[in-house]
Amino acid sequence: MFTRTVEVTTKSEKARDLATLINDKVLPILKKQTGFADETILVSNTEPNRVLAISFWNTKEDAERYHREQYPAIHTMIRPLLDAEPVVRTFNVDSSTTHKIAAEKAA
Repeated sequence: MFTRTVEVTTKSEKARDLATLINDKVLPILKKQTGFADETILVSNTEPNRVLAISFWNTKEDAERYHREQYPAIHTMIRPLLDAEPVVRTFNVDSSTTHKIAAEKAA
């Protein structure tokens, strides 16, 4: 499993609006993507303009395809709420209780 994180700083008092936009407009797009597994949206309780979106993908290739084919339009959609460009990072999922993934054991 693979994950993309998108860390965002929103304009003042726009974090909740961004979370709503992601849930209402972005999530339906994500659900149609090959290999999409899950999306988690985190809104900081100490930095009210910080949002972290974490998407889970079956493979790195699925995530990369989404990034090439769909993310540019989504970025345009969310841009009016942003105070800075999003920071996108990718990770291999080492373990997840939600997705029933365990870290590989050393032989």
